[in-house]
Amino acid sequence: MSSGKENYIARDAETCWENEECVKSSGLNGAKLLLDVLKNEGAEVIFGYPGGSLLTLYDALLDSPVRHVLPRHEQTCVHAADAYARVSGKVGVCLATSGPGAANLVTGIANAYMDSIPLVVITGQVPTHLLGSDSFQEVDITGMTFSITKHSYLVKEVKDIPRIVKEAFHLAGTGRRGPVLIDIPKNIFAAEAEETPFPQVSIKSYKYFTKGNPGQISEAAKALGASKKPVIYAGGGVIASGACKLLVELVEKTGLPVVTTLMGIGSVPSDHPNHLGMVGMHGTVTANFAVHECDLLLAVGVRFDDRVTSGMTDHFASKAKVIHIDVDPAEISKVVKAHIPIVGDAGLVLEELLKKVSQPEIGEWWDQLRRWERDYPLCYEQDGHLNPQTILETMAKAGGKDAIVTTDVGQHQMWAAQFYQFSRGRHFVTSAGLGTMGFGLPAAIGAQIAMPDKLVYLVTGDGSFQMNIQELATAVQYKLPIKIVLMNNGVLGMVRQWQKMFYNERFSEIQLHANPDFIKVAGAYGIKALKVEMPEEVEPALREALSIDGPVLIDCRISPDEAVLPMVPPGKTIIEVLGG
Repeated sequence: MSSGKENYIARDAETCWENEECVKSSGLNGAKLLLDVLKNEGAEVIFGYPGGSLLTLYDALLDSPVRHVLPRHEQTCVHAADAYARVSGKVGVCLATSGPGAANLVTGIANAYMDSIPLVVITGQVPTHLLGSDSFQEVDITGMTFSITKHSYLVKEVKDIPRIVKEAFHLAGTGRRGPVLIDIPKNIFAAEAEETPFPQVSIKSYKYFTKGNPGQISEAAKALGASKKPVIYAGGGVIASGACKLLVELVEKTGLPVVTTLMGIGSVPSDHPNHLGMVGMHGTVTANFAVHECDLLLAVGVRFDDRVTSGMTDHFASKAKVIHIDVDPAEISKVVKAHIPIVGDAGLVLEELLKKVSQPEIGEWWDQLRRWERDYPLCYEQDGHLNPQTILETMAKAGGKDAIVTTDVGQHQMWAAQFYQFSRGRHFVTSAGLGTMGFGLPAAIGAQIAMPDKLVYLVTGDGSFQMNIQELATAVQYKLPIKIVLMNNGVLGMVRQWQKMFYNERFSEIQLHANPDFIKVAGAYGIKALKVEMPEEVEPALREALSIDGPVLIDCRISPDEAVLPMVPPGKTIIEVLGG
């Protein structure tokens, strides 16, 4: 099809619409410029879904070294990029077209924002002359995502692309990390661009802290040395800053006990003798008791989330002097008052703290902690029926300490946090702050693409799995050897547990009676599937799954009465624990 312009061609009948520019046959345009800048920023993979406003960009992708991965839904594009960032430590990149494509990204952007994950989210937009006219597939995506991004850009000049992209990567990957959105109108992709040197980043209004105040660090070291019942409370900020080794050094130099948040799992190896487990609603009894009784709480890279404090902040570590280390000054004393605030990168602060800290005399404290561990271990009934704890412990043995585990949201997520043993950070990938069902499968895809030589498990439930089950096609298309462990109980398990415990067993809309045969569903996608119904079947099924070079689904039939315990009921302090 000819456009009637000698220098332009149309790739298909829909590319060249009336009153719109067609794709230029040669030379540099906005789309090619964007891909050049992305490559220069170290972006190796884009998770994206094409559409009308992106056709020029997708044409340019054919000639770009940047790899593109095609999930089957825009929401899963952003979840996959999110997990890619969590596992690799790089800035994740995702892409969607205007209108419904951009709108479908919102949940994933919110998920990344809540967990402080660095993303650059690129959306197509209607041409600039149609902005604000309610034209076909137009939404104000910058307005829609204002409260869930670190910053948003609407590109109005092709010459601004290099500056904006470099700023977006800088903003996403520094300070408290998070998503940055770039909205690019269709005509900007097609506009002719000039080759110019990539600019240096200079954002005068953007400030972030790196090194902590030396005086405050000295005061913290002095307080630690004088404490009798100290506890380190480690969160996702430790992992984000690459400070896990430093944290372990601090633990071993001082002999301090350490508890973690859900996001902080892996910051200290799960089997480290000083690790007391996760703290909070489904944390270990020992971790909760330790925080409640401590006289000093060293909080590193945490935000005192209500799943940890139960929202009962007046009773959370109420006997303790609180040292709070965080890169975001807005978090200091926002929820729990910090007696010694230290604003800075967790790694840099811990490095300085290690130089000044001494080992406190805490032998009696450890005696008490060990008594709690003996009296209140994580445990479960082994009564001959298949239970999730057995599955997870067997997975850990079969996969080794180097496996990456992604999860969906619900009971299975908490069981994984409690019973899978992690040796390092960036190996447990879960939706913590937003609690997004449907996160797990695209997260496994992003994790496997980030680390193609690692074993990647997905732990999911039959409710969450069906939210983005279409991504089985993505796993097959890209030959990703993800091992999917499905905790299949026929109900929305966590909702049912709450209804059973706090609503007099008045079960409302939690039965998944019309569940498909997941074995047949997997088979329809060309995926090997195994069914497990008894404890003795778990190990052989995992062994077979690990021997297959491709995705495998293991359908584990568990009871709907299985509960996540221990549990802190709503409105109770973290020592008012049910079970455990």
